[in-house]
Amino acid sequence: MRKYLLKRFLLSLLTIWIIITTTFILMHSVPGNPFRTESKMPKVVYQNLLRKYGLDKPLGEQYIIYLGKIVRGDFGDSMKSRVETVNDMIKRGFPVSAFIGLQALIIAITFGPALGAIAALNQNKWPDYFSMVIAILGISVPSFIMGTAFIQFLAKNISWLPIGGWGTYSHSILPSVALAFMPLAQLARFMRSSMLEVLGQDYIKTATSKGITRAAVVLKHAVRNAILPVVSMLGTIATNLLVGSFVIEKIFGIPGLGMFFILSIGNRDYPLIMGTTIFYSIVLISMLLFVDIAYMLIDPRIKLVKEGR
Repeated sequence: MRKYLLKRFLLSLLTIWIIITTTFILMHSVPGNPFRTESKMPKVVYQNLLRKYGLDKPLGEQYIIYLGKIVRGDFGDSMKSRVETVNDMIKRGFPVSAFIGLQALIIAITFGPALGAIAALNQNKWPDYFSMVIAILGISVPSFIMGTAFIQFLAKNISWLPIGGWGTYSHSILPSVALAFMPLAQLARFMRSSMLEVLGQDYIKTATSKGITRAAVVLKHAVRNAILPVVSMLGTIATNLLVGSFVIEKIFGIPGLGMFFILSIGNRDYPLIMGTTIFYSIVLISMLLFVDIAYMLIDPRIKLVKEGR
């Protein structure tokens, strides 16, 4: 266990370093710089801005300085905001995105596998058809269309919930449901396929022939084994939801991390683009490691470190 964790930790550090390096190179390979858009800017002011943000230094020196800041957890100063650093923006935006994402994740992992299991246990019956219709809609309809439909029918026409904005808990319901719809559908379809495969195994038939109740067979044997492949999907799904959907946040006017990322691209704000990208990568890698550990705890038969390695 310790060897595996150490190996994964070192591999994660290497991956993060590659992401930092690649993002840095891509940002600085774009012709010009963020201050070129200010056509009326005096030359002296322009030179002072380059000096302030270190853009007047050789690229290799800029990289070493930036890498040192990242190690200290400093993502630098935003080139467009005069009052907030990149760290401040992440601290302000991530809790909002995380709240929406966590709520969406709970919805997805609660109803997705349940729909899939119900569909598998009632194959070719109306619960199966109903569950798969929901799954197909969730996969086929983009989240921004789903969010727009929710706004139109549940907020505007019926006035059950606020149209957008942020302030009370009710503002988080529609964006969370819209964000959860696609991963819910993916989990439902995946759980259905996994459950059907498990239900056809010999040990399920043996357990049934021994007189064990159907509920016990389903809960203790079928669901536990069928859920394993589903767990492997949760790392990426959880990260995407917890960091936040840029489109959903834009539609509902939510001041989350996605808003800052979109603004950073439009403004060519190098530190903000790289800061949000690196932060997203760290969360993603951490979640994937967490899911691997959870996968091992659910199924003790899995050996994280093979003998001889």
